[in-house]
Amino acid sequence: MHRTTDSGPPERHGAAPTMFDGPPREVLRRAAAGLDRAEQRGLPIEMVAALMAMARAYGALKAHAAAEDMLRQALRWARGSGSSDLLVEVLCELGETACAVADDCGEVDLAAVHAARERARDVVFEVSSLVRQVADPHWEAKALLRASDVLNRCGDHEDAAWLQGRALQRMLGPGSTGH
Repeated sequence: MHRTTDSGPPERHGAAPTMFDGPPREVLRRAAAGLDRAEQRGLPIEMVAALMAMARAYGALKAHAAAEDMLRQALRWARGSGSSDLLVEVLCELGETACAVADDCGEVDLAAVHAARERARDVVFEVSSLVRQVADPHWEAKALLRASDVLNRCGDHEDAAWLQGRALQRMLGPGSTGH
């Protein structure tokens, strides 16, 4: 005779891990705790850092839409921080994440792919306008290269090459001839 018992939920021993198991889950938990602390203090720079940590944790879990939402919130705080460097950093991550959202949609939802790429392009446009205000020319060049990578991922190769040229000019410094 075959006997069955109802002993509750199945044990996880040997089961395939979910996206919320292991180190990424712990990173997300720590990021959420950091966001709770930042919310209590309400300081823009701390809020941006906490929201970006949440976005990175979601990104590590391949939850790019959630990461993009966190970065949109970080962008609002970055605008109020008065720091062009911080604003450009958030925008760069937002553009990269919008590309990841587009990649997630694949061939299944072409309208969503197009919308995500348009959001990425909008971010690049803002980066290219604001980047002149950052404090360090090397950071400016790095941000331009990140923006160029976003445009490449969107298929805008000529515009990406133009931004790469701008980045190279910043790396070489004013008055350099490139030799």
